[in-house]
Amino acid sequence: MKRLFVICIAVSFFACKEDPKVDYAIISGKIDNPTAEVVNLFDGNEKIKEITLKEDGTFADTLKIESGYFTFVHNMESATMYLEPENDIKVSLDFKEFDETLTYTGKGSENNNYLATKYLLEENANLDVAKVFALEEAEFLATMDEVKSTKLELLKSAKNISDDLKALEKKNIDYEHFADLQRYKSYHAYYAKKEEFKPSEDFMKLLQSVDYNNEEDYAKLDSYKRLVQGHYASKISDSKNPSEVFEDINNNTFKALKNDLSNRLRYDIAPNNEHNEAYYNGLMAMSTDEKFKEGLTAKYDKVKKLAKGMPSPEFVEYENHKGGTTSLEDLKGKYVYVDVWATWCGPCIREIPSLKEVEKQFHGKNIAFVSTSIDKASAHNTWVEMVKEKELGGVQLMADNDWNSQFVKDYAIEGIPRFILIDPDGNIVSADAPRPSNPKLVKMFNELKI
Repeated sequence: MKRLFVICIAVSFFACKEDPKVDYAIISGKIDNPTAEVVNLFDGNEKIKEITLKEDGTFADTLKIESGYFTFVHNMESATMYLEPENDIKVSLDFKEFDETLTYTGKGSENNNYLATKYLLEENANLDVAKVFALEEAEFLATMDEVKSTKLELLKSAKNISDDLKALEKKNIDYEHFADLQRYKSYHAYYAKKEEFKPSEDFMKLLQSVDYNNEEDYAKLDSYKRLVQGHYASKISDSKNPSEVFEDINNNTFKALKNDLSNRLRYDIAPNNEHNEAYYNGLMAMSTDEKFKEGLTAKYDKVKKLAKGMPSPEFVEYENHKGGTTSLEDLKGKYVYVDVWATWCGPCIREIPSLKEVEKQFHGKNIAFVSTSIDKASAHNTWVEMVKEKELGGVQLMADNDWNSQFVKDYAIEGIPRFILIDPDGNIVSADAPRPSNPKLVKMFNELKI
């Protein structure tokens, strides 16, 4: 009897024990016409898994995860996925038509087929950004409301997606809508050519209704992350006293935002920013990343040396498209307008017609127009041919070590195109001069009596 009692206890124990909680998902699939040997999975900016493709383009692996959005990447193409523990998802695509052929099967596929359809919907809508943002306020709002309604209808019609994803997507659609409204001020000023444009108070109230301090949504939703960073970046840039805004952010927001905002705003420490000191002190106070602070200090010290009237950094013996080499020293006695560009840079190429017009307008004047390519050495022939094909004028040079050229580093150049104006004595007039397409450039030249 005693033995039977013990056996009953044992049976009862094992019967009541919960099954272990599954904390992983399985992802597998096949890529036709792959162009790399791996696929990568990212959680935000962090790579969480690299999976090697087999010779036939198939792959499979397990992911220890919590529910959320992830990014599936093959070479330069990517797709947003929503993964949950216990998912067993099979991915199928042809790299030649990545978005159009991307499909999912298996447990959790409904969530991801919805996301793939949503992306195609946005892509096929093919909104003309210049046209939409040039619209007057009422028309713009009506257009954005229509875009939002279309997204909500797609979400409503989606079958068998999880309640968690549905709740997140409702928030996502709201935040994406607010992000479009947030861009209106600067985009409308640019596309409608209204330099001093400001939206109405009623328009701004729509943006003021957003809670910009939701740490949970910030961790889960990239759309909210971009919206919040844009909000605070605008507050700082619009303020006559950025130090006060930095102090408010530092005292009243959360750590992840402060670190992300520091990384984003580091690019605003630039030669033409009259508030560089406030930005530097503010970012140093917000960031907890010592390596970031070290790099920021080095950049700040460099930018201080690029003030108007300071001696310009030199470039020495850059290859000249016409033959031989050219140094900045060779151009002393003239103003020098330097265009730092590359053959792969779309915005750089879009400036070429305007640059030609300005060159023509100031032909024979005391100014040299220098275009310095920072293409890699492997693209040398591309540079040679593009200069010929586009009939580029002025002095066409190729930097000696692309982004690592000393001239590029000394001018703290982190993005192109970048334009620099140097006076006849070799001193800086502007380390970040107006683009050729900006009427302020000709105005500057005329004020200098070039």
